[in-house]
Amino acid sequence: MKQQDEVDRILGEWQSARPDLDLAPLAVFSRMTRITKHLDRARAHAFERSGLASWEFDVLAVLRRSGAPYRQSPKLLVQHTMVSSGTMTNRIDRLEERGLVRRLTDPNDGRGVLVEMTAQGQTLVDAAMTRLSDAEEQLLGGVPRAERDRLATLLRRLALSVDRFGPIAAGGAEAPDSAG
Repeated sequence: MKQQDEVDRILGEWQSARPDLDLAPLAVFSRMTRITKHLDRARAHAFERSGLASWEFDVLAVLRRSGAPYRQSPKLLVQHTMVSSGTMTNRIDRLEERGLVRRLTDPNDGRGVLVEMTAQGQTLVDAAMTRLSDAEEQLLGGVPRAERDRLATLLRRLALSVDRFGPIAAGGAEAPDSAG
């Protein structure tokens, strides 16, 4: 007999209450929701231990992944973190106040601005990424590597489907912040 989880119990109750519904999507997304709650807590803890808020990690991670000299336009940061330009301006201001980024004049456009991560920002984002990687490895500890790879492939397929159909199904809701 397969091992049961809380979602199995919920699905059983819904099956009794609404036998007319196809609950297969609920079996997927309810589990994803529950996993996401655990992941959000693990991520918040990893970032907090590194001296960062989740949103700070999001911005610094984009800069870190871009490679030296760790600088990008605010427009690119908006695209990668999926927040509004006003929200990004506020975030850059706050990161600059903490000494984690600095604004520079874009050498290719005298009116443009680039955001560059400082050495302190790199130290914090690197520490947070190490802690995040460790925390996520612990969460995946009970899943063998081959199954992780298969799961990643299936989730990629689901993400592409959701990206294509998500706004329609969600009534046009804005996408949430990214997590890393």
